[in-house]
Amino acid sequence: MEPLAASPNPFGGMVIDPSALPADPRGFAARLDLSLARWTADGRNLVWLEAPLDRAALVPMAAARGFVYHHASDRYVMMLKPLQDGAFVPSYSTHYIGAGGVVIDQRNHILVVRERRGGIGAGSFKLPGGHLHHGEHLADAVTREVREETGIETQFHSLVCFRHQHGYRYGMSDIYFVCRLLPLTSRIAMQHEEISECLWMPVDDYLQDETISAFNKEIVRAALYSKGLALKTLPTYRDPSQVEMFFP
Repeated sequence: MEPLAASPNPFGGMVIDPSALPADPRGFAARLDLSLARWTADGRNLVWLEAPLDRAALVPMAAARGFVYHHASDRYVMMLKPLQDGAFVPSYSTHYIGAGGVVIDQRNHILVVRERRGGIGAGSFKLPGGHLHHGEHLADAVTREVREETGIETQFHSLVCFRHQHGYRYGMSDIYFVCRLLPLTSRIAMQHEEISECLWMPVDDYLQDETISAFNKEIVRAALYSKGLALKTLPTYRDPSQVEMFFP
C-alpha cells in the first residue's frame, strides 16, 4: 500500500494532491493512516487536505483522524491536521472588498441610486457600487457596478477614500473603497432588480439632504476636494493583469 500523493510546502507542511485522491473512503482511510504516520516521523508540521465535491465521502474519514475545516468554496472543502504543537496555520480570507463610485457630471450633478432591499441607508439615496468579483481589479469593478446599476458608462479617475468595518456578512470584515469616476454617458438605464430609483442630483442638494448619511456626504466631499490616488502601472514590477497600484 502506498501513501497518498502529496508534496511539501515552504512551511514544513504536506499538501495532499486532490487530483489523486481515491474514491473509496475505506481505501483512503488506510492510506491516510500510513501517510500521517510517515509524515509525523519525518517531522512535518501539518497536513492540508483539499476534498473536491466529488470526494465529499472522504471528509468524515479525515475528521475522524483529527482533521478540521479551514475554509470551503462551492467546489471543495479544505481541511488540515497539525502534526506538531504550535504549528503555524495561516488564516483564510477575512474580508469582503467592495467599491462605490462618485460620478459627477459637468453640471455638478451626482449620480445616485435608491436600493430596493432593506438595511443601512435603505430608503435614502446612495452612491452606486457593490462587491468585487473573484480576481477582478478595483477600477474594473467600480465601473462595472455603476454600469450594471445605472446604465452609465464611466472612466476610473482616482481612489478617494475607504471604510473598514467589522461584523459584516457571516461575521467577516468589510473594506469599501470609494472612487471618483468620470461619466462618459448621461442617459440612465436603471437595474430594476436591485434599484428602485436612479437619477442625477445636484451636488448641493445631496449634501444638504437630511435623509442622507453623514458617511455618504463625507465621501462626496472627499471626491470634490481631494486629489485622490491615481491608478498607475509599473511594467517592470509585475504582470499588470495580476496587480493594480494607486499613487498620489
